[in-house]
Amino acid sequence: MTVHKMLPLFLLLTVSLAAIAATPTSGHGLPGCQPSCGNLTIPYPFGIGKGCYLDESFLITCDDHSNKPFLGTNNISVLNISLNGELRVSSPIAYDCHNKSVRPGNRDTLMRQVDYSISYTRNNFTAIGCDTSAYLKNISENKYLTGCMSTCVEKEAAIDGSCFGIGCCQTPIPQGVSDFNLSVLSMYHNPNDHSTMEFSPCSFAFVVEEGKYDFSTFDLYNLSNIEELPLVLDWAIRGRTCEEAREDTSNYACGNNSRCYNSDNILGYRSYRCNCSEGYQGNPYLPNGCQDINECLSPELNMCTNVCHNTEGNFTCSCPKGYHGDGKRNGKGCVANEIWLKVTVGIGIAILVLVVACSWLYWGIKKRNLVQLKEKFFRKNGGLILQEQLSRIDSSVEAAKIFTIEELKKATNNFDGSRIIGRGGFGIVYKGVLPQNKVVAIKKSSRVDQSQLDQFVNEVIVLSQINHRNVVKILGCCLETEVPLLVYEFITNGTLYHHIHEVSCTSSVPWEIRLRVAKETAEALSYLHSAASIPIIHRDVKSTNILLDNNFTAKVSDFGASRLIPLDKTQLTTMVQGTLGYLDPEYFYSSQLSEKSDVYSFGVVLVELLTGRKAISFERPENERNLATCFICSMKENRLSLILDDRIVNEGNVNQMREVANLAKSCLRYKGDERPSMREVAMELEGLTRVEKHLWAGVDADLENELLLGNTLEFCSTTTTVGFSSLENQTAVSGR
Repeated sequence: MTVHKMLPLFLLLTVSLAAIAATPTSGHGLPGCQPSCGNLTIPYPFGIGKGCYLDESFLITCDDHSNKPFLGTNNISVLNISLNGELRVSSPIAYDCHNKSVRPGNRDTLMRQVDYSISYTRNNFTAIGCDTSAYLKNISENKYLTGCMSTCVEKEAAIDGSCFGIGCCQTPIPQGVSDFNLSVLSMYHNPNDHSTMEFSPCSFAFVVEEGKYDFSTFDLYNLSNIEELPLVLDWAIRGRTCEEAREDTSNYACGNNSRCYNSDNILGYRSYRCNCSEGYQGNPYLPNGCQDINECLSPELNMCTNVCHNTEGNFTCSCPKGYHGDGKRNGKGCVANEIWLKVTVGIGIAILVLVVACSWLYWGIKKRNLVQLKEKFFRKNGGLILQEQLSRIDSSVEAAKIFTIEELKKATNNFDGSRIIGRGGFGIVYKGVLPQNKVVAIKKSSRVDQSQLDQFVNEVIVLSQINHRNVVKILGCCLETEVPLLVYEFITNGTLYHHIHEVSCTSSVPWEIRLRVAKETAEALSYLHSAASIPIIHRDVKSTNILLDNNFTAKVSDFGASRLIPLDKTQLTTMVQGTLGYLDPEYFYSSQLSEKSDVYSFGVVLVELLTGRKAISFERPENERNLATCFICSMKENRLSLILDDRIVNEGNVNQMREVANLAKSCLRYKGDERPSMREVAMELEGLTRVEKHLWAGVDADLENELLLGNTLEFCSTTTTVGFSSLENQTAVSGR
């Protein structure tokens, strides 16, 4: 064959090779490297084998026997790798089984990897079981601890798809988590109690991608039917920002036709990711991984009305012969002559008039729908009933006001995040400023029980008429939102919890003020129990719900869990609700709520005032985590002095502390009938505040010896009475 005949064939072969070379390599690894493991494609910067990955943090190991990919050299199974910075892996499951035939014993589990962050926006920490306490703890830096609790007394109480604490609970994970240890255990399990063993013999805990796990009551028995649970990791090129990486071109990970963006605000450390530039697609981490997109092949990718011309990374438009314009849909388009121009202008004006008319109609309908929606919420939340009840109240009595949502939005700058002054198990509290510069606290509840609207309305009316100097007064409510908003008077000096546990030793609250705060709190609770028009059980007495003004006057607050007691009853049967560490054990096991439940919680507050310790703390040894149990044990062993707060012991009021300790002990008795009433507690504290204080005069000899010698206390080896708390010790046991 002659040379001139071979030339066309050579040109055809050259064009074909060039086309092959220009084929996008999106989602693939380096040439010559293993492209996949099992069903998983391995895109660069990840890779299998030496020289096929960017650095050791992107190493993928492919098991020869199972043909499954693993992250690095550990046993974390990889499910999916995305070039947008997400890596899905198989999530480990921790369990604790009482029935050894289901699963043997218990297993805490951990995930060790420090090269990636566990996505705090894409994952949830989940626990399953009817007797379950689970927590997630940092391994490498011990910076965080979170958890949740799941309970139920019967299988029918749990609902498929519902994960709010009955059979299943979920909570977000902190930001910046790179490794963790999962622990799960039974909270109150009695080996002789088989009430939940039949349908929930195990407790489970795991971290799972949001939306990838749906709770089923069948899971209470065993999770064996679930093969894999995905967990999302965030990955990036670590150690440098885009600016730093560009200075060292030899180690810059972004290829041609790509752009770099910093991801340190997402992952919490210096890092960056790569994306293909606009008009390109493919793998931005390969040298030539981003290839030009031919926008002309798809009408969705170009704005041309007639003729489209593809260019490198872009496109251009033109008009056919006999027309003029830019050829773009959102530009001048292509116009044939002046007549068509006039027609186009006329059509444009008509469309503009139509758009204005439609916009006016749309906003009118939207405004009407908003008014109707507010009226719907107002009726649903019992607004009509509340208005009727308020009209019957004597005009001489200051009753609750019904605020509009516009008034409260204006008072809180549209509920701006900077106005948040507190968060709890029942909602968020904002600081608001009403007309005449009246400062208030506005509580945005997280939920409301529609079956108890009459009860809610009655409580608002009763609480608004409470006039006690040691009770935070409710000023009114707003019913125009899906969940009602409550408005309270604003207390300026924070919570008792803050002053006991979060201030330095040099600014500690002295014993005299602690005793007065205890007395005032007891008087407020006694008033609620016996002097209010309808007896009220607070049901969530704790140091965070005792506010202090500038004079350290106590104010009992947060009646989100409170219940009114009919005059012909002494107790109620309710779903168990309260805060771990303060919860009455008799109420927990019987669901019988009485005023003595508040007495028990107040006893825990007394112990906090005496010891300066938190009601629940994972920082203390296991047998000392529950303060109430530790305190009772120290009283039995006559070692009270060793748990008293060093900041108040030297004030010389040791006899008073001994009396208060005995009073706290009586409040913490297991049986409610054996506890004193709040009226008796208040009278006892009133008497103690009137006793003349003598520095070390008449101090009990044994107690004095304990204080001077500092004997070592060997606490009773006992378990906590009411389990564990969440990170902030304010997790409610169940809904109202």
